[in-house]
Amino acid sequence: MVSRLARAWVAGWAVSRGTEPPVELLEGFRVDVGLPHHVARYVLLDADEATVRRVAGSVTVPSTWLKAFVEPEVVASWLPPGWTEGPLTFLMATDLRSSATRTPDGYAVRTETEGAVTFLRVLADDGVLAARGQVVVTGECAVVDQVETEPAHRRRGLGSLVMRRLANIAAERGAATAVLGASVEGRALYESLGWRVQAPLAGFVYRRESSAGG
Repeated sequence: MVSRLARAWVAGWAVSRGTEPPVELLEGFRVDVGLPHHVARYVLLDADEATVRRVAGSVTVPSTWLKAFVEPEVVASWLPPGWTEGPLTFLMATDLRSSATRTPDGYAVRTETEGAVTFLRVLADDGVLAARGQVVVTGECAVVDQVETEPAHRRRGLGSLVMRRLANIAAERGAATAVLGASVEGRALYESLGWRVQAPLAGFVYRRESSAGG
């Protein structure tokens, strides 16, 4: 189950972020992201010590990420020098069903679709962006991504609004399941909406051994 959801997440994440298509490897996937702070990422589907050591040991380009569905402290014990732990995240999923939504007073929702990605923005009356998110539907699975509420507009139900609207869009397009990578802060919101943690999602970035040593 986790492997299926993980594969869907990798594929949808790449479409959502506009990267090159993921390259399937024996141990998982490599995604060439192409950003200065995120050159590429390896996503290991079945990570064990030998696999992590082999993949991490082959990395020579700084700002390359390694993701694995294992507790971060376990992955950290397998990594060679030069790797720095990123924020803790979780792979989460939910069965999709349409639900009624209400936009709080003082806000308006705008959606725009570009290719396979639908972008949703919540705007305040003055036109300022208050919250946002996006969704990609890949067959029966949808990937929700980039969900964020601006600090000045938090605790007003906008995060729930974004999630429910994106779920409705995905369900209307035939998806039965949705998956996302959640931060610690986002996990509580998603759980309140019926999402469940499927696995920890450890993330580490290569900085070179000299950088790690100061």
